[in-house]
Amino acid sequence: MIRIAPETEADGWEIEYLLDTAFAPGRSALSSYRLREGVDPVTPLCLTARDDDTMASLAGCIRFWPVIAGERKVLLLGPVATHPTRQGEGIGARLILESLDRATAQGWTACILIGDEPYYQRFGFAKSETLRFPPPTNPNRVLAKALQPGGLDGIEGDVTSMRA
Repeated sequence: MIRIAPETEADGWEIEYLLDTAFAPGRSALSSYRLREGVDPVTPLCLTARDDDTMASLAGCIRFWPVIAGERKVLLLGPVATHPTRQGEGIGARLILESLDRATAQGWTACILIGDEPYYQRFGFAKSETLRFPPPTNPNRVLAKALQPGGLDGIEGDVTSMRA
């Protein structure tokens, strides 16, 4: 049985190891990482997944970051990762659903990400025709989801960092 829990400081090294394992060390060169640099994650939404019986190994994780989309503050989902030996068990889906429920309850209006539409559409994400991520982002991978009624209304233009 998998237990979903908030990320703690003690999870940091294990999460970085999981992300390197799932995405390769070159992951930090992606444009989405430029949006995260120097910005604190939205910690109440950053979750881990571990086996309930042992709690010894990290099976998955998800993180969120605040960004500016056009002129509105929204959530940037990612990364979400499942350990390669645990893929296909629904762990990533559970992390996404739980964290989006928490984001909605906290009053966030919209969430965006860079990803594969066929995977994320089952969570309500669709290709955004109005948002531009920093290059070299493929515009076909820019996805968005309203978390509240009208949550995507008026969201258009460049996606930029919350850095001052």
